[in-house]
Amino acid sequence: MRAWQFTEVGKPLTLSEVPTPVPAAGELVVHVRAAGLCHSDVGFLDGTLTPLLPFRPITLGHEIAGTVSAVGSEVTQFTVGQKVVIPAAIEGPGTSKNGGFADEVVVLERLVVALPDGVPFDQAAAATDAGLTSYHAVSAQGKVSAGSRVGIIGLGGLGSLGAQTALALGAKLFVAEKNERVHDFARSLGAERVAGDITDFAGEGLDVVIDFAGFGTTTDGAIHAVRRGGRIVQVGLGRARGEIDLQALTLNEVELVGSQAGSKEDCAAVLDLVAEGKLSSRITEIGFDDIADGIDRLERGEVIGRLVATFG
Repeated sequence: MRAWQFTEVGKPLTLSEVPTPVPAAGELVVHVRAAGLCHSDVGFLDGTLTPLLPFRPITLGHEIAGTVSAVGSEVTQFTVGQKVVIPAAIEGPGTSKNGGFADEVVVLERLVVALPDGVPFDQAAAATDAGLTSYHAVSAQGKVSAGSRVGIIGLGGLGSLGAQTALALGAKLFVAEKNERVHDFARSLGAERVAGDITDFAGEGLDVVIDFAGFGTTTDGAIHAVRRGGRIVQVGLGRARGEIDLQALTLNEVELVGSQAGSKEDCAAVLDLVAEGKLSSRITEIGFDDIADGIDRLERGEVIGRLVATFG
């Protein structure tokens, strides 16, 4: 079968012919129908995240949706032909094992989530990483509920889903995004206000600010924008380090918490929101043969929303 593999830092993905996987007792094989491209894949290629990979060559692709094509002897929850997704996880395909930039992928049964009826494969693939990460940040770490006043920093692939999640939970939305090209999109989602910087919302009484950018100064801006006793959730890591105003953080009793990925339950909740029409990724579809070029487009910053390869 075909597979796009990482071989060496600084080198593009290589298209290879590899054996079709066979499931062990507690595993199943998924025939891939859609695989999302992620900035983490860029990090694997440029050396930033390469230490996470246990071997090479390794097939990348950790945002996966498809149908079950084979099951191991101990698999009880899934059957051949069933539509499923594989939530992104450090221990899952595309990071710890060969991933979804291939015709077939093998995965432990306990990592798989059933795909609800009516959710297309491309939206499902995006939900496995950007969707669950955003949902976890807003719902679990941000504790957003009906009536919350929520600031979102960065309306990219993650931020746009976080914004939609906040609205689905009944929150009032305030969007800070430097790229003015997406301001109309933010308004179309239902944002109360849109601005270039989160500090423009100081005085709006924001209960929660979720930073999907993390570019060093954005978290500090959130500290000065959120209300006294408010909460900031850090998701984006555009920079590994940033400088914050500890005096403002302390005197205003602001909570600062991190958020990373999410659970199977988060992924299932996101898929339900997609099925209900309350959440949708901005997707640009590409073909299997375009995956390596798509990674290059991500690295050059040419993508708005999510790139998803659909095939199979």
